[in-house]
Amino acid sequence: MTIDITGLPHERITFGPSPLAELGAALHALAEPAHHARLHAWTTSTSAALRPELADRLHEAGFMWNSTRSDILLPAQPRETLAEELDDLDRMDDEKYVGSALEISCNNTYRDGTPSPLVDERARRRALDLAAARGPRQVAFVERMLADPPGTRAWIRRLLEDCDEAFFADTWRRVRVQLAADARHKTELLRRKGLAAALADASPALSLEEDEAGSRIVVDKLVQGRTSAVSPAVTFLPTAFGWPHLFALYASGWQPVIQYPVADRDLGGAASVEEVTLRIEALAHPLRMRLCRSLARASSSTSELADGHNVTAPEVSRHLAVMKKAGLLTTQRRGRYVLHQLDVSAVARLGSDFLESVLR
Repeated sequence: MTIDITGLPHERITFGPSPLAELGAALHALAEPAHHARLHAWTTSTSAALRPELADRLHEAGFMWNSTRSDILLPAQPRETLAEELDDLDRMDDEKYVGSALEISCNNTYRDGTPSPLVDERARRRALDLAAARGPRQVAFVERMLADPPGTRAWIRRLLEDCDEAFFADTWRRVRVQLAADARHKTELLRRKGLAAALADASPALSLEEDEAGSRIVVDKLVQGRTSAVSPAVTFLPTAFGWPHLFALYASGWQPVIQYPVADRDLGGAASVEEVTLRIEALAHPLRMRLCRSLARASSSTSELADGHNVTAPEVSRHLAVMKKAGLLTTQRRGRYVLHQLDVSAVARLGSDFLESVLR
């Protein structure tokens, strides 16, 4: 996913914490705890303490943060308090708000700048049809949103305020210092070393491309999209609750916003999508899976592997080359022999089931 920033001065690129964005990340973690094993203690204790009435309302509106994040939860202008950001949200016109709120499950052409379901009958029917696939509760919410946007917006604001009172205010007090410090650090990197250094420090999945056509921020995700800094500006929001997600707001007509995780990045996840693809393809071959089993236990030469698997040495060499290109092997020379061994840490980051199968 790319953001065209050709001609954009660095002072229009900002890093700053957002209480609304962090609340959105926390709500997603509560809704999808399996995505956030590192937050198990927090999600378990917080969920257990929720009033049943509040938990029920969160479930009702969960489509805005369950599978991904509605753009209304990623403010382009971070404020000091949640109330200030909710006030900014109140000033958004109904068409833009409703289109964004319903983007996740009700309008998969939203990012291309299609008309709001408030004013376009075809978009309205599509929103209702897609909601129907997710059950009567989703349909009822969409119908209410389309029939009474002001009332539904007020309901959502009260829900977020009740979350703040129930658990988020205390959580925000604990994480905002860390997020503010990270934002200051990135801002200083941007000033002293340039945007490429600031992006690299924010996430290995962020990079800067520059050529004769201009400058672009590249977000390495399994999604395709393109936008430009129309405001012109780009906002980066650090999050303590977001790992492993890297969210990018790139809808047509919106200022680009990227929310990046700041905590525990040393536990993996730095591989690019291309690297992950190479590794999965390398491991998909049955002989290479058997080679992994041998190489996970001890380093071996090509001839040893050929003898052990009853294949020719050239064939083993070809398979080892694929695995090495994918970053799955380490090698060392011992006299006239080259010994290969599986990089267990690289395989472990791809998935424990595969690692357990080769170590079984």
